Amino acid sequence: MVQIIPARDISLYELEEKFGLQLTTDTNFFPEWIENLPILTDGEKQALDRVKSNYLNLNKRRLMSEEAVKMVVLSPLLDLAGFYQPPFEIETETSIEISAEDEDFIVKGNIDVLVIQKRCWILVIESKSSKFDVMVALPQALAYMLDNPNPAQPTFGLLINGREFVFIKLIQQGQPRYARSYALSIERDLELHQVISVLKRLGELIIS
Repeated sequence: MVQIIPARDISLYELEEKFGLQLTTDTNFFPEWIENLPILTDGEKQALDRVKSNYLNLNKRRLMSEEAVKMVVLSPLLDLAGFYQPPFEIETETSIEISAEDEDFIVKGNIDVLVIQKRCWILVIESKSSKFDVMVALPQALAYMLDNPNPAQPTFGLLINGREFVFIKLIQQGQPRYARSYALSIERDLELHQVISVLKRLGELIIS
């Protein structure tokens, strides 16, 4: 009997058992989030100050919903990273479906935001409400990334809850492997700057 699991309910254990996914701690596996990052302009830093101010102001009144996180934090970050301009495209609520090799276990869901370039997935973004730990979204994002139609290319992901950001890299050649950054905080200016630098760096790598 086929078991269908919503992506939001998948666990890391199930991804490991059914799809062979493994976490790697090799520091050379994911250098893109810390090496050769672009330097931000004063204008970009000022824009990030505004994003931070907006987040802090709204979040102190009530914890931000997932939709508010997308509007107040995620949308301006994607704009600053240049992902609303050619050659990039944005898709939202993209449906995915992945099945285990024996096809008795299927994962289905909808990606919050997908940044693509010539149909090559660059970034799968999974956002949550600010009341959730950012790592809650990790299994769900990895399930989406495993559905990349271009498995020969690395796929990058971003988890965001408004307050924190975690980058992911997945390589599917051979046994699927992934690594992740530590959580970067909107409350620390240098780390928020790093978020944009990493996004811009990933964009550069894809179009170079």
